[in-house]
Amino acid sequence: MSDLTSTLQACQNPDPSIRNAAEQALLAAEQNSLPQFMTALVQELGAEGKDINGRQLAGLHLKNLLAAKDATIRAAKVQKWRAMDPLATNQIKGCLLQILVSADPTARHTAAQASAEIGALDLPTNAWPELIPHLLKTVTDPGADGLKVTALETLGFTSEKMDSDEIDQATINLMLTAIVDGIRPDRPADIRLAAAVALRHSLLFTRSNFENKPERDMIMQTICEATQCTDMRVRSASYECIGQIAYGYYDKLADYMTTLAQLTFAAVAGGHDEVAMQAVEFWSTLCEEEIDIMDETADLTEQGIPPVRLSAHYVAAALEHLIPLLVQTLTKQDEEVDDDQHWNLAMAGATCISLVANTVEDQVVDVIMPFVLQHIKNAEWRMREAATMAFSSILEGPSTEKIGPYVNQSIPVLIGALTDPHSLVKDTSAWTLGRICDLHVRCIPDEALPRLVEGLAAVLMTESPNVSSKACFALHNLAAAFDSETGTSNALSPYVRQLLETLLQVTEREDWEESNLRFSAYEAVNMLIKNSAEDCRPVLVQMLPLIIERLQATFAMSVLSNEDKEAKEQLQGLLCGVIQVTTQQLRADVRPFANSIMENLLHVFESRNATAHGEAYLAVAALANELEGHFAIYMAHLHPLLLMGLKNSEAYQVCSIATGVIGDVARAIEGAIQPYCNEIMTALLENLQDPHLNRSVKPDVLSCIGDVALAINGGFEHYLQATLTMLLQASHTMAPDDDEDLVEYVNGLRECILEAYTGIIQGLKDGGKVDLLVPYTEHIIGFLEMLSNDANHDEAVLRNSIGCLGDLASSLGPRIRDYVSRPFVQTLLKEGTDTGNPTIIETVDWVTSIIVQIQSTSGR
Repeated sequence: MSDLTSTLQACQNPDPSIRNAAEQALLAAEQNSLPQFMTALVQELGAEGKDINGRQLAGLHLKNLLAAKDATIRAAKVQKWRAMDPLATNQIKGCLLQILVSADPTARHTAAQASAEIGALDLPTNAWPELIPHLLKTVTDPGADGLKVTALETLGFTSEKMDSDEIDQATINLMLTAIVDGIRPDRPADIRLAAAVALRHSLLFTRSNFENKPERDMIMQTICEATQCTDMRVRSASYECIGQIAYGYYDKLADYMTTLAQLTFAAVAGGHDEVAMQAVEFWSTLCEEEIDIMDETADLTEQGIPPVRLSAHYVAAALEHLIPLLVQTLTKQDEEVDDDQHWNLAMAGATCISLVANTVEDQVVDVIMPFVLQHIKNAEWRMREAATMAFSSILEGPSTEKIGPYVNQSIPVLIGALTDPHSLVKDTSAWTLGRICDLHVRCIPDEALPRLVEGLAAVLMTESPNVSSKACFALHNLAAAFDSETGTSNALSPYVRQLLETLLQVTEREDWEESNLRFSAYEAVNMLIKNSAEDCRPVLVQMLPLIIERLQATFAMSVLSNEDKEAKEQLQGLLCGVIQVTTQQLRADVRPFANSIMENLLHVFESRNATAHGEAYLAVAALANELEGHFAIYMAHLHPLLLMGLKNSEAYQVCSIATGVIGDVARAIEGAIQPYCNEIMTALLENLQDPHLNRSVKPDVLSCIGDVALAINGGFEHYLQATLTMLLQASHTMAPDDDEDLVEYVNGLRECILEAYTGIIQGLKDGGKVDLLVPYTEHIIGFLEMLSNDANHDEAVLRNSIGCLGDLASSLGPRIRDYVSRPFVQTLLKEGTDTGNPTIIETVDWVTSIIVQIQSTSGR
C-alpha cells in the first residue's frame, strides 16, 4: 500500500465513496499478506514525528484485526495469527514493546490496547514471555510516570480479555507484583488509578493467591489503603475492587468484614457521589451473593443434599447501620425526571435497598418504615420522593403478612401523590402503585379500588410521558390480578370501557415516543382485554373495528426516514397484538370481523419486519383457533406467507412462531391442510436438518410435525419414512450431566419428539394405516427405553413417554406384546404413579389396562 497514513485517514471521511474505497484497500492489503499488513500498521503506530491521529488509527486497526465480539469470527482471527511466521509476529510484538515506552501518550495508550489483544492470545501458550517482565520492569524501575501508567493499563486491558483458567500462576504472580507496586501509597494518583483498575480486572484469576492468607492479607491491605487516597478517582476504583472481591471471594471476607463495613459506611456518608456509589455497590453485591446462597441452599435441601456454601448473613448483621445510610442516598435525586439520566447515587441506593429487602425479607420492614412514615408527607419534595422510593424498594422480599398493613395504609397517600406539585414525586408514586398492584394487589382495600382506578386514569392524558407510562404499568398489573377470576363480571368491569378508551387515546399522544409510552399503553390495553369478564364483551365488539381501522391506516403512513419506518412497524406489531388478545377473548363473536382481520394481517406481511410479522402470525393463530374449519378459506393466500416464515432462519423467533402457527392451523382445519402439506413438510424437515438454524426452533418443528400428522391422518404416509428417519436422528441428541442448560434443552427436544410420535401414531390409526408403523416399532420402543433409563429426564418427558407407549400399544395391540413385556415398561409406569400427579396417574392406569388386555389375548 503506497500511503497507509492517507488510506487510514480516508476511512474516517464522511464521503461514502472515499470511505468505502479506503476500507476496500485495507481489506485487500489484509487479504494479500496479513503479516506484511500488520507489520506496516505497527510501524505506522511507532512512526515518531507523523500525525498522531493517523498513528492511532493504525494501532486501532491492528487491534481490530485480532478482536471480535462474535466467538466464531474471533476464533478465525486467532487461527490466522497463530498460523503466521513467528519472525513476523515477534517483530510486531517487539515493535509494540518499544511503543509502550514512547514519548507520546496517545501512541502508548493505543499500543497498550493492541498489546492486550495479542497478550490475551499469546500468554496462555507462553508465546510472549517478554511481555509481563517488560511491564513489571517499567512499573518498578525508575522512570517517567506516564510509562508506568501505560504499563499498568496494558496489564489491565490484558487481564480484562483473558479467561480465568488460561494463565499460569507464575505469570499471575508477576502481574500482581507490578500492580501492587503501582498502587502503593507513595505513588502519584494517575499510577495508583491505573493500578487499581488493573487489579479489579486481575481479581478474576487470583483464586490461588486468595487461598494463601498472607497474600490475601497483603492484597486486602493494599486495596483498603487505596480507598483512603485523596484522589476521588483512585478511591472509586478501589471500592470497585472491593465489590469485585465480594463477588468472587465471599467466602474469604470474614477476616476483613469489620474494616470493609467501616470503610464503605464512611464512603456512603462522605459526600462524594462517585465513591459512595461504589461503596453502595459493595453491599448490593453482598446481597446478590447471599440471595444466591439462599436459593442454592433451598434447591439442595429439596433434593436432600447438604448445602455447599453457607451464608455469613453480613447484610442482616449490618442492617441497623446500613439502612439509615441508604435512605439518605435516596435524597440525592436528580432535579428532573429524565429517561436518559445517568446512573446516580439515589438509583444505586434504591437498588441496594431492594436487594437488602430480598436478602433479609421481613427484617427490613421495621428498620425502614419509620423513615417512610416520617417523610412521605414531608414539605420538602426530596424527602417525600425518597420516602416513597424507600417504600417501593421493600415491596418485594417481605411477606404479605408483614408488609400488607403498610400497603393498605399507603394507597390513599399514593393516590393523592399522583397530583403532587413535583414531577418526580408523581412519577415515583405511580411506579410504587404499579409495584403494589404487581406484588400485593390483595392488600388494596376494596373501597379504594374506584379511587385507585380513577386516580391512575386521570394522569394518563394530563401528566408527562414518564408519569403516564408508570400509570399504564400500574393499570397493566392491576388488570393482571384478575387472571384467575371467573364469572360473568368482576371488580374491573365498571371501568373497562373508560380505561380502554383513555388508553387508546394515550397511544396517539404527540409525545408517545417518550418513556416507551405507546408500548406501555398497548400493554395495559391487552391485559385489560385478556382479563375482562363476560359482561365486557360488548365493549370489545365495539372496540375491535377501531383497532382494525388503525391497522389499516398504518399502510398509508408516510415513511421518510428510518425512524418513521421503525415507528410504523412497531405500531403494526402492537395493533396485531391487540387483535390477537381480542380474538381470543371474543371467541365466536369475532367471526363477523374475520375477513377484515385477515385482509389486514395479510397486508402486514408485505413488508420485511420481523417484529410485526411475529405478532401478525400470532393473530392468525388466534383467529384459526376460533374459526376452526372455516379458516380453510384463507389458506390459499396464507400458505405462501407461512412458508416465508418457515424459511426465515435468520429471524429465528419469527421462524419459531410461524412453525407454531402451522400447528395451530393444522389443528383448526384438520384435513383441509393436506393440499399444502408437500411444501410445508419439506420446509419443516429442511429446518430440522439446517445446522445454522437456532436450536430453540427444532422442538417447535417436531411438535408441529405431530400436529400435521394428526390433522391429515393416513395422508401422512407420503412423509412417514423421511419424518421417522429425522426423529430417529433427533432422538440420539444427548446432554452431559453437568450442563444444566443443555439437559433442559434436550428434555424439551425429547418432549417434542414424543409429541411428534404421538401425532403420527394417532393420525395413522385414525386413517386406517397404522400397520405402516410396524417396521419402526423397535426404534420407537428403544427410544422409550432409553428415556426411561436416563436419570435426567423431567416430568414432561415422563408424561409424554407413558402417553406415547399407550398410543402405540392401543394402535398395534398384540403385535407389540414382546415389547410391552420388557422390564423398563413397568419401571416407567411405576415412576409415573410415584409422581403423585393425577393426570399422569390416570394415563398410567389407561396404559396398564391396555397392556393387560394385550397380554391376555393371543397374537395374530
